[in-house]
Amino acid sequence: MPETTPSASGTTQPSRWPGERLGLPASGRRSIARAGRRIAALVIDYGLALLIALLFAPYQSMEHSWITLGVFGLMQVVFIPTIGGSVGHRLFGMHVVPLGGGWVGLWRPVVRTLLLLVVIPALVWDSDQRGFHDRVAGTVLIRS
Repeated sequence: MPETTPSASGTTQPSRWPGERLGLPASGRRSIARAGRRIAALVIDYGLALLIALLFAPYQSMEHSWITLGVFGLMQVVFIPTIGGSVGHRLFGMHVVPLGGGWVGLWRPVVRTLLLLVVIPALVWDSDQRGFHDRVAGTVLIRS
């Protein structure tokens, strides 16, 4: 029996672009949203949450910090199933879709957001540039 050497990523060949294994194009509409857009959208969403939280608590208070997280999470859970993504996502031409197609539903945004609020799962990416929060929720952030 001949000896085989596994590739660097196990027995799976590396993809040529993020999203190739998911059947997504390399660039343009429906391609994986890249890090620059994601980070810019996150800054917009968190900034909006900070501003809204100012209506309820002073900036340097502990209450303001918790309210900001709550507003940020609520915006994600409400806007992903209704407009296809957060305000930041939509401003930067992205939307969240389930891998199987169709409507994202209600449970996916909740799971995705809970993991996003923990922060670490969002920092762990796979070769398709999907955060762990997207993997667990069965979603992908694509360009519109």
